[in-house]
Amino acid sequence: MCGRWQRRRGRNGLEPTGDKRREAIANDRRDFGLFLELWDEFQRVTFFRLHESPGEEPHILLECDGGVLDAIQKHLKLYKIRRKVNIAPCLDLSLWAVVPGEPAGDIAASIAKCGDQAVVLTPDPRTEVMGWRLITKKGANLSEIIPGSHIGNIQDYHTHRYKQGIPEGVKDLPPGVALPLESNVTYMNGISFTKGCYVGQELTARTHHVGVIRKRLLPVRFASPLPGDNVPEGAEIFTESGKSAGKFRAGGGEFGIALLRLANINEALYLNIAGDKVKLTASKPEWWPKNAGK
Repeated sequence: MCGRWQRRRGRNGLEPTGDKRREAIANDRRDFGLFLELWDEFQRVTFFRLHESPGEEPHILLECDGGVLDAIQKHLKLYKIRRKVNIAPCLDLSLWAVVPGEPAGDIAASIAKCGDQAVVLTPDPRTEVMGWRLITKKGANLSEIIPGSHIGNIQDYHTHRYKQGIPEGVKDLPPGVALPLESNVTYMNGISFTKGCYVGQELTARTHHVGVIRKRLLPVRFASPLPGDNVPEGAEIFTESGKSAGKFRAGGGEFGIALLRLANINEALYLNIAGDKVKLTASKPEWWPKNAGK
């Protein structure tokens, strides 16, 4: 079995074209698939982004949270000025996440034989544990593109990425609030420190090289499944002694993602939900770099 594929509803694509299309982003690799961000003037993550660059023509595809599609277009146009760059939604495309059901190398061999029907078929650039990103024309037959795979529930995808501590979309990365280094963007290959000037570069580079990151997004697990979506976004997480340890971002069932102080992640942690004290545990993902912890 090649794996599960889930249609990423709530995600949309934008297509900037032109020779100056890279000047507003925080990464500069020419890979086929690329993770990147747009920042505001205070170095806060403005929008989550996965970057796909298919074909030989001067154009790219930007995958984004569908709820902020209009805001992203407006943000990109701030940097357009008189440059010859066109930005338009890709309404004829569908986005899929392919979660591996076997080692990535075996999946790569399988996809290599059947990927010619896809518009874009590339390893997820954030980390190999997230499998593949697939972009097709609407109505494409996924079983023909990836033989042996089967459709999964979208919640399966979210559970998988929560287990891995992978943020995605404005719930996990609130615009104007989330900071790139605390959000582990460097671990997910999302920042270039050699690209040249872009919004937020100086402070982010200085913090990366000489600063200390005291909080990071981490996967959390609850002692029992959460009842529905009744945990407020940004809810405070406390230690046994009542000291603030961080904030809950999003989750479902037994798993979620939270911004936590690294000094507290080995302690017993709690959320107050409707007056009840709910226990949770945090962990460092195995895919993080071996020297992670700065």
